[in-house]
Formats: sequence, C-alpha cells, structure tokens
Amino acid sequence: MTSLALQNRYRGPAESQEPSLNLSTAERTISIASGIKLALSGFRGLFKSPFASIIKLGAGGYLLNRGLTGHCELYSRMGRNNTKPVNINIRSSYHIDKPRQEVYDFWRKLDNLPLFMKHLESVEVIDNKRSHWVLKLPIGTAKVSWDGEIVRDEPGYSIGWSSIPGSLIDNAGKVRFQDSLNGSGTLVDIIISYRPPAGGFGGGIAHILNPVFKNMVDKDVRNFKQYM
Repeated sequence: MTSLALQNRYRGPAESQEPSLNLSTAERTISIASGIKLALSGFRGLFKSPFASIIKLGAGGYLLNRGLTGHCELYSRMGRNNTKPVNINIRSSYHIDKPRQEVYDFWRKLDNLPLFMKHLESVEVIDNKRSHWVLKLPIGTAKVSWDGEIVRDEPGYSIGWSSIPGSLIDNAGKVRFQDSLNGSGTLVDIIISYRPPAGGFGGGIAHILNPVFKNMVDKDVRNFKQYM
C-alpha cells in the first residue's frame, strides 16, 4: 500500500463544512422568539384548524432553526455570508435634457424623492434644513426611519444631506448639477450611501442593506433621469 493510500485510510471521515453565520445576535433572538410563538400557536389550534396549524408549525420550525444555527439560506443566496453590516454606496452620473435650475429646484424639494426612489416610503420636509425619511419595507415589519438635514446647499449647483447623529441608519448623499458642454441640458452627479449603526441592534436591521437593496437604490437613482 502506498504512503498516499495509508494517509487516506487513516485520515478519517472528511470534515463537514458548517454553514456560515450570517445572522446577527439580534436577528437570531427575534427568529427564536417568533419561532416559539408560531409553534405554540400551531399546537394549540392543531385540531381546530389543522391546515393553518401545520403551516404555523412549519414556519415556527424554520425560524427556530434559523435562530439556533445563525444561518439563513436566503441571505446566502443574496450574497450575505457573514454578520458584517453591508454598506451601500451608489454613484451615478448622467445627462438630463432640462435646464440646470429646474433640475436643482426639483431635487431641492426633498419630498419629491419618493416619486422616483421606490425604496423610500416618504420624505417629510420639516423646515428649510431638516426632514424625516422613512424606508419602504415589506408589510408587517417595523418602520425604519431617521431624521436628516441639509449640510450643503449651493442653489442651482449642489445639495448635500446627512442623517443626524444617532440615527437608526446612517444615510448621506450629495448631488451636483452642471451645465452640459453643449448647453442643451444638465449633467447630474449623484452619490448616496446607507450604513447601519454598529452593535447588535444595528446588526438586527443590517439585512435591509443587502445586495438586493443596493440594486434597488441604484435603479431608483437611474429612474430620476426617466422621471425628469
């Protein structure tokens, strides 16, 4: 018997690969609590509503397994294979066939943003600088919102905004407006970033900022040109 065969013989069974942890502590806790609640509800109604109870038991078991293992297969398929928050950074530049001042005026009225940014449920203008932002999330989930303020405003040329310190989500953005070289429209340069807060609580909402959300924001930014 060759030395290679001996090594293979005494190496023992191959080590199984454990699924990667891609749920934060907060998410695991929520999954376990929700799983227990659904499972108990399913047991209580097993004879009265068998079909609905079986669905609840299945969903409860899935959530319990998700919480106990710290792994979500759906997250893995979306590209999230660890518990590190995903920072979203979008940059886009394009030409709009409208006068620079008109494009600036539309954007400066921040409550116009949800008209083409479908990931935003609303932006409520509080005063000339401050505003309240709400993300559009699946029905039944808690709302994620924050207050922002205009940090830079050059009328007709640029707007910069940022969430106030301590917000649930750190959001910042900047948009610049320039006359096109041939004078027929406006060159728009947009930068937008989203970042969850640090710590376990931040990890609990970090799943909102994933590759799917990034693609959504990127598409929304590009929708501005079509909307105008």
